[in-house]
Amino acid sequence: MSDWLTMSATDLGRGIAAGRIDPVDLTEKYLEAIDAHPYRDRIYARVTGDRARAEAEAARARAVEGRRLSSLDGVPVSWKDLVDSAGVATEAGSALLKDRIPARDAEVLRNSTAKGTVCLGKTHLSELAFSGLGYNPVTGTPPNVNDLEAVPGGSSSGAAASVAFNLAPLAIGSDTGGSVRVPAAWNDLVGLKTTSGRVSLEGVVPLCLKFDTIGPLARSVEDAAESLAALEGRAAPDLRGASLGGARIAVLKTVAQDDLRDAPAAAFDHARGRLEQAGARMIPLEVPALADAMGLSGQLYAPEAYGQWRDVIEAAPEKMYPQILERFRAGAEVSAPDYVAAWADLERYRAIWAEATAAYDAVLIPSAPILPPNLKRLIEDAEYYKVENLLALRNTRIGNLMGLSALTLPTGTPSCGVMLMGKPGGEEALLRLGAAAEAALG
Repeated sequence: MSDWLTMSATDLGRGIAAGRIDPVDLTEKYLEAIDAHPYRDRIYARVTGDRARAEAEAARARAVEGRRLSSLDGVPVSWKDLVDSAGVATEAGSALLKDRIPARDAEVLRNSTAKGTVCLGKTHLSELAFSGLGYNPVTGTPPNVNDLEAVPGGSSSGAAASVAFNLAPLAIGSDTGGSVRVPAAWNDLVGLKTTSGRVSLEGVVPLCLKFDTIGPLARSVEDAAESLAALEGRAAPDLRGASLGGARIAVLKTVAQDDLRDAPAAAFDHARGRLEQAGARMIPLEVPALADAMGLSGQLYAPEAYGQWRDVIEAAPEKMYPQILERFRAGAEVSAPDYVAAWADLERYRAIWAEATAAYDAVLIPSAPILPPNLKRLIEDAEYYKVENLLALRNTRIGNLMGLSALTLPTGTPSCGVMLMGKPGGEEALLRLGAAAEAALG
């Protein structure tokens, strides 16, 4: 039992299938670890012990009777606290939603439960999911596994910490501008950003519905693939035999490699070399139009977010962290015609991107150009907060703006990830490529 807390979700599932692991014992092991952990309340907003035990009992019965529902049947999972859970508060990291208790589970939680996963509880996040740093003075700031004085990345901060600190084998987060991939990268995990519109958002507290996505933070690409299947209620892609041999991978120069800090730059160069050694063809790529597309972010994100939340926010703005409040209110400065024109421009840039990348299996970039910033300095220096938050999300936001599937992988250098961006709706192919890249990176 001692190694259960560090095993991958799919290895735990295999252990359950083989009769070596009892789902009830496994769940109790995780619940005990959570309760004993010094950062319990900084990682979990709420622990759903009664639900977890009941679901584990059901999984045990299915395992004994040989009727398991999926490869993850009986495996515990943590859920970002913007995914509705019936009868349990879902507050999205904001005092504006304190004691908000939904009547039913979100569709993704229902789907995952129907595949047998065990709900451990709800994890902290950046306020209303509108920050890439993970600092939340309102409800809680989780720790970073590599530097306890740094932020964990956001907005799926607690999701990443729950896996990195061995308090869940798998976590579900959301990604609007990088909120799965930044915390995954900064805590040495695999993070999958799904294509906008692919995974149901029914019962998920929104930020920007045109960009919001749901996806897993995991210990392996296989775990991410199996989790995606559970979220959608379908079969997982077959990753067997995945290879980089002959793969054409574009190495994006435009924007993504500007102003890289030393550690992410070195880690990216090393990762690129390992992928090439494993048989991938690495081809430099410039897409000049991408720089113009990136400049549209301010006209797209804040107006939609503020339009979604304006009435709630302005009824009690004093309840919000000022930096997040300022980001939302910036949306009021964008006119409706400018917002509509920005979307028309973005669609044009997406077409340019699709043509420029059509011949490649994936596009490779550093997951983040910076390391996790120091929490104390973020609190004390408002300008530092703004600069680091924008930099944290810069590279990941490429995938959101272009409407792509994207996967971040650990490089072996602490808090430095490398990202493969695939085609819209191309998660299955991307996960196969990611499995091969994961093996090459070691």
